[in-house]
Amino acid sequence: MTFDELTEFKKDLKSLLKKYRTLNDDLDVVKQVLAIAPDARPPFSFRIDNLGLESCVIKVKKIACKALKGRGVNSGLRLIYAYFESEAKIVFVELYHKNDKENEDKQRILNNFK
Repeated sequence: MTFDELTEFKKDLKSLLKKYRTLNDDLDVVKQVLAIAPDARPPFSFRIDNLGLESCVIKVKKIACKALKGRGVNSGLRLIYAYFESEAKIVFVELYHKNDKENEDKQRILNNFK
């Protein structure tokens, strides 16, 4: 499995790293899990449908973040990624905290994968 990141995702990560210093390590753990099971797995993650895209876009709701002690997977971080099964590739689209933003940026998804 190969992993890639949109430029916007890198900006999201950079700003969140100021608050959550363990985020790079936490994302490494997420990558290990996604390498084994990249499809949506409720209640931890689910597909974002009705976008009219060929690729599978998935929202991960349960990410364990060590910087948010005592919260475990209920950290409130959200990760949006596109999974290309035929290429065995995952592209990270967006990363945010649920208190900072209510929903994913559907326009960002459409602009990059339409």
